[in-house]
Amino acid sequence: MSGFIDWLLEPLQHHYNQRALVAALLIGFTNGYASAFVVLRRAALKVGSLSHALLPGIAVAILITGLSDWSAFIGGLIAALIVGLGSLAVSRGSRIDQDSALAILYTAAFSGGIVILRRLGVTNELSEWLFGNIMNMGNNDLWIAFIIATIALTTLTALQRPLVMMMFEPNVAASLGVPVRALNYVLMGLLILVLISSLQAVGCILALGLLVTPAAIMFLFTNSTSKLFWGGGIIGAVLSMSAIFIGWWLDLEQGPTIVLLLGIAFAIGFLISPRYGLFKR
Repeated sequence: MSGFIDWLLEPLQHHYNQRALVAALLIGFTNGYASAFVVLRRAALKVGSLSHALLPGIAVAILITGLSDWSAFIGGLIAALIVGLGSLAVSRGSRIDQDSALAILYTAAFSGGIVILRRLGVTNELSEWLFGNIMNMGNNDLWIAFIIATIALTTLTALQRPLVMMMFEPNVAASLGVPVRALNYVLMGLLILVLISSLQAVGCILALGLLVTPAAIMFLFTNSTSKLFWGGGIIGAVLSMSAIFIGWWLDLEQGPTIVLLLGIAFAIGFLISPRYGLFKR
C-alpha cells in the first residue's frame, strides 16, 4: 500500500512538476472562467483565430529582440491585438463582416509567422509554440500567468453583469447607458490576455480547447450564469492539474493531455447530461 501511495505522490517530489501544477491551477481556472464568455457569445471560432494570431507576433519579437519569455509574451500580445481589434475595425468600417476579416488576417499572419521562424532557424522550438510544453515553464512564465489571472479575473468579475447584458441584449444595454462598443473591445482584449497566459502551457493550436471546453461542459448541466463561470473555472483547474499527474504516470505530453482530458469530459457530459445528454434524448 505504501508503495502505491509513493507512486501516486512521486510527481510532487520534482520541482518542475510542482511549478507545472501551479501553472495548471492558474491557467486552467482563468481559462475556464473566461470560457463562459466565449460559450455565451458563441465566439469559439473567433477565439481560435486569435490563438493562431499569436505565432507571427512571437516570430517578429524573436527577429527583433531574440528569444525570451517576455519577448514572446509581448510579441504574441501585440499580434493578437492587431488581428482581433483590426478585424473589429474592418467590420465596422466596411462591408466585410468580422468573421471574414478574422479569417483573412489570421491566416495571413500565421503563414508569415511560420516563414519567419523557419528563416530564423528556430524550427526546433516551433512545436513548443504550436502545442506547448507546460513542463518548461519558468518563474517568468508563472509570474506572467499570475498577473494575467489577477487582471482577467478581477475585471471579468467586476464587469460580469454589463458584459452578460451586452452579449444577450446589446440594444437594451445601450439604452441603459452601458458602453457596448467599449465593452466589446475590453472583452476582446481580456480574452487575448488569457490566450497569452496559456501559450507556454498548450501552445497556439491547442489554446482554443482550453478556452472553450470548460464552460461548454458546464453548459450541458446548468442554465445558471454564475455556475457557468465558476464551474468552468473549477473544471479547467482540476482537469489541468490532473493532466500533470496523468502525463507523468503514463509518459504523455502534459499540454496536449490537458486538452484531451477536457475533450473526454465533454464527451461524457454530452452522454450523461440529465437535460441535454444523448442518453436522455
